[in-house]
Amino acid sequence: MKALSIRQPWAWCILHGGKPVENRSWWTSYRGPILIHAAKGMTRDEYEDASDFAAGLGVTLPPAEELPRGGIVGRARLVDCVREHDSPWFFGKWGFLLAEPEPLPFTPFKGALGIFDVPEGALS
Repeated sequence: MKALSIRQPWAWCILHGGKPVENRSWWTSYRGPILIHAAKGMTRDEYEDASDFAAGLGVTLPPAEELPRGGIVGRARLVDCVREHDSPWFFGKWGFLLAEPEPLPFTPFKGALGIFDVPEGALS
């Protein structure tokens, strides 16, 4: 299955906070189911900036130490890749529109750049 690595707390926002778009600097032709991988990296400044942004939209993030990192945390369906979107979450060059977000139990897994493959059976 395809996966996309997303830094926390943005991955949490997609799965729990109503964030329908993932901002990227690149376009993709891929459409379909996609696993949400929470990247290992997250600085205190990144967390605080995202927390302030989310709070402005009425979303309260869990404490940084409670956010799982370095593994698969959910899945969604990538339905489009756009240059413009009405969502206040959109601020990238490109936006990956995500539908049907679903949290999954944390599964440690090494991420990769771009959209990458996760072998069948890796989420057992």
